[in-house]
Amino acid sequence: MIQVTPVILCGGSGTRLWPLSRAGFPKQFLCLIGNDSLFQQAAKRLTGLGNHAIQVAVPLIVTGEEHRFLVAEQLHEVGISLGAALLEPVGRNTAPALTLAALAATESGEDPVLVVTPADQTVLNADAFTVAMQQAVAGAANGAIVILGVTPDKPETGYGYIQTAYSLRGKAEAIQVVNRFAEKPNAQTAQQYLSEGNYFWNAGIFVLRASVWLKALEQFRPDILQATQAAWDKRSADNKFIRPGKAEFTAIPAESVDYAVMEHCPSSALPIHMVPLNAGWSDLGAWDAVWNVLPKDDKGNAHVGDVLSIDSRNTLVHASSRLISLVGVENLIVVETPDVVMVADKSRSQDVKRIVTQLQQAQREEHTLHRKVHRPWGWYDSIEEGGRFKVKRIQVKPGASLSLQKHHHRAEHWVVVKGTAEITNGERVFNLTENQSTYIPLGEVHRLANPGVVPLEIIEVQSGGYLGEDDIVRYEDEYGR
Repeated sequence: MIQVTPVILCGGSGTRLWPLSRAGFPKQFLCLIGNDSLFQQAAKRLTGLGNHAIQVAVPLIVTGEEHRFLVAEQLHEVGISLGAALLEPVGRNTAPALTLAALAATESGEDPVLVVTPADQTVLNADAFTVAMQQAVAGAANGAIVILGVTPDKPETGYGYIQTAYSLRGKAEAIQVVNRFAEKPNAQTAQQYLSEGNYFWNAGIFVLRASVWLKALEQFRPDILQATQAAWDKRSADNKFIRPGKAEFTAIPAESVDYAVMEHCPSSALPIHMVPLNAGWSDLGAWDAVWNVLPKDDKGNAHVGDVLSIDSRNTLVHASSRLISLVGVENLIVVETPDVVMVADKSRSQDVKRIVTQLQQAQREEHTLHRKVHRPWGWYDSIEEGGRFKVKRIQVKPGASLSLQKHHHRAEHWVVVKGTAEITNGERVFNLTENQSTYIPLGEVHRLANPGVVPLEIIEVQSGGYLGEDDIVRYEDEYGR
């Protein structure tokens, strides 16, 4: 029986899918295709690999501190247990991330096959993916490094390529030795790769034993291995959340799996094998890629949400909160959220990240947070704001509570609109039900909790001279903030 541990690399901010993807809620947690997020799709694909010869363990997730509760909640929603969340204090690219996972997987003395995938990809043919991945697992169990290569269907310039020993046309199930890795090509070179037939898109999906990765890293980049080991040795654990030493992890050289190890292997004594993947794969790197995989009408329009269209062609509209109408336009992308509307020429979808750069330079929150912000206890939606006031709709999950806190610059009025609220207001602790309210004076220590079995919703009206989210002094917090 081959023991497999899924490893999902869940970093990145997906700036080219702004405004739906933002730093606080990046694209891997979005439902862009189907009813599950890209992260949930990745977890379900990997945990579904088991058969009579393969036993799949609970997944290891490598993510950032700020996304730990999103990871846990989204896995819970699809009925998948979390093995551990390895929390990077800063991003150091994929080689240190995979090294953390390999160290965690071998901690108990075992040496599982690691099936490593980014969290932000989609696959339309799950059965074909499973067949290819099981083939890769069988190869990796024997000590090989196996990479999945996507069979190209166009001369794509946005991906790196894998060159194999010979063309696999007509040999879809063949496993090939990798000759070399190629950088993202120009259009002419990409067309040449497509014509030759032995070049494949590099999907960043790797299958190998944990020990094989650690030995390869020791051979090619011992500095990364030693620095990551030092961070791992200084780790702390909070239930299934594992934090490597912050200072030690920050000192790790930032490098990708490809640059650190994979590109060195073809010319060494450590060959890499490739399994072709023909499963409708996409990394959904920009809005034009989302348009490619969405269902379309007979005029090439892909519309999500409340959309009306007249005489328009080849458009993508993603409407979150209101009606979007198009008249006589072509090749447009329109993405609407409660606080932002983004319009782009479909051929310029890669340039959306330039808007995010401008937002960052202007220190505007729209690159980081949505109007509706998810928290481990629930969410809040800032529905109105003006001079010296802000109105929020707040939902608290059953059994959850906010921190015990106070504010220096604002007072708050709370009105319960659904469920039962347990209120701590200074020395008093009491319950409120629907249509009841309370007032929290400026500087008063307070807490909101949901003792019930249904979600609690309140309307909060803040008033004061400063209403920023950083005006919080926490005394107790079960989420470790």
